[in-house]
Amino acid sequence: MASRFLRTLFCATTAWVVMQPVAHAADELGQQVGTELEAAQSALATHNYAKAMDAVNAADAVKGKTDYEDYTIAQMRAAVATQAGNLSAATAAYDKLIASPRTPQAMKNQMLKSEATMAYTAKDYPKAIANIQRYLKVAGSDPQMETLLAQSYYLQKDYPNTIKVVKQQADAAIKAGKTPTESELQMLAASATALKDSAATTHAYVLLATYYPKKEYWALLLHELVVNTKIPASLQLDVYRIRLAVGDVSQARDFMDMTEIAVQQNTPQLALDLMNQGYQSGVLGQGAEAPRQARLKAMVEKAVASKKASIAADEQAAVSASNGNDLLTVGYNYVTFGQADKGLQLMQQAMSKGVSDVNIARLHLGLAELYAGHKDQALAALRSVEGDNGAHDIAQLWILRVTQPSSAQ
Repeated sequence: MASRFLRTLFCATTAWVVMQPVAHAADELGQQVGTELEAAQSALATHNYAKAMDAVNAADAVKGKTDYEDYTIAQMRAAVATQAGNLSAATAAYDKLIASPRTPQAMKNQMLKSEATMAYTAKDYPKAIANIQRYLKVAGSDPQMETLLAQSYYLQKDYPNTIKVVKQQADAAIKAGKTPTESELQMLAASATALKDSAATTHAYVLLATYYPKKEYWALLLHELVVNTKIPASLQLDVYRIRLAVGDVSQARDFMDMTEIAVQQNTPQLALDLMNQGYQSGVLGQGAEAPRQARLKAMVEKAVASKKASIAADEQAAVSASNGNDLLTVGYNYVTFGQADKGLQLMQQAMSKGVSDVNIARLHLGLAELYAGHKDQALAALRSVEGDNGAHDIAQLWILRVTQPSSAQ
C-alpha cells in the first residue's frame, strides 16, 4: 500500500521534483493513516482543498505514528497547502521535509525553490528574499532565482540591492559570452534612475544600447551622458564627440564649446576638424553669430600653425617629463597632423611611462586609431577601457558606433 500510495502522491502534485525519499525496511503506512491520506489525495484531485487538509489533519492526529508516517503526512500537507496557496502551511511542511534525513538533497533544493516562489507569488517579498537567499546558499547560482531576487528587491523599492544583484547577473552573463536579458537591464536602469545615480544609469543604458540597440536607448543614454555630473572635465569633449558621431549635436553653441575645449586641451587640429564639421553641416556660419564663429576659426587655424611649428620641441620636452601626460597629447597631435604611425607610437610610449588616468588614455588612443583609420586597433584599445568615471561607457558607445553604425539612427 505504501509504495503505491507514494507513487500516486508524487504524480498528484507539482510542488516538487518527482523523487522517492530515502527508504527504510520498516517503511509502511498504518491502515488509519493510509486511509486518511487516500481521502486527502482524492479531495486534492478535485481541488477540494479544505476537505483535503481536514483529511491530512486527521491523519496527523493519529496516535503513535511512525517517523515514516509523519514524513508522508508532511508530504501530503505540503502538496495540499501549495495547491491551495496557503503559504504559511506549505512553508512549515516544506521546512519539516527539508530537515528530514529522508529527503534527498536534490529534492531539498527543489523544496527551497518552491518556498521562495510561493512567497514571491504571494507578494510576501521579505520572505521571498530570505527564502531565495537560503536556496542560493545551499544550491548555488541559479539565474532564474537570482532574477526573482532582484525583482523582489525592486518591488520593495530596495534599489541598491536591486542594482547589486542585477549587475552581478549581467556581469556574469557577459563574462560567459551570453546576453543579459533586456528586462533585467531595464530594471537596472530604472533602479539607478530612482537613486539619481547618473553613473549607474549611464552604465545601464550603455548595456541596453549594446545588446538591444534601439533608438530610445541611445536617446536616453546620450541624455544621461550630458547630465552626468560625475564625468570629469577631461571627458567633456569626449561626450560631445560621441554625440556628434551619432548625430546628436545640432546647435551652434555645441560646436563652439567643442572647439574651445579642444583648444584648451592643446589639440588645435582636432578643434579645427570639429569646427569644420559644424560648417559642413550648415550649423556654423549662419545668422548673427557667424562673425564670432569666423573669428574663432581664424584663431584656431593660427593655433594649428603654431602647434605644427612647435611640435618637435613639444615632443622633446614631453619625452623628458616625469610622466606621459604631455607625451600623450603630443602623440595625438601627430596623428591629427597626418603622422599617424609616429603619433600612435608616442601615445603607447606615454602610457608605458605612466599617465594620470590610464583609462582616459586608452580611450584617446582608441579615438586616435579611429582617426588614423585603424578600425581593428581602435576596437582593441576601446575594449581595454575600464573604470567607472565615464571613460568605459564612452568607449562602449564608440564600439557600438563602429560595429553597429545604424544603431542610433
